[in-house]
Amino acid sequence: MSKKESFVQNRIKSIGFAYKGALYLIKTEASIKVQLFVAISVTLAGFYFNITNTEWLFQIAFIGLVMTAEGINTAIEYIADFIHPEYHKTIGHIKDISAGAVFIAAMAAVAGALVIYIPKLF
Repeated sequence: MSKKESFVQNRIKSIGFAYKGALYLIKTEASIKVQLFVAISVTLAGFYFNITNTEWLFQIAFIGLVMTAEGINTAIEYIADFIHPEYHKTIGHIKDISAGAVFIAAMAAVAGALVIYIPKLF
């Protein structure tokens, strides 16, 4: 019988798997690379315009929301392609809905960015 790993050891392993997944996502997916570029750009803008702590919190939340949605969308696409590699109408709808969720998150982030940055530009 093998020794059961502790809770802490399991959490450390889980963090390692999550980190590995995030790196894989960034290295392999063009859409997440675009989102990462946008995230870096608005972060630099935040420093340049000296946004408030509250604005930082919203900006960080929107970046997290969009990046998370993009990651989940990618996972759904991988699962759908694994289950049904050839074109299937229902799989297409599933993938479109998943991409639509990313679009909604991205539009919310754009709206948030406009609220933060338009007053600073004009």
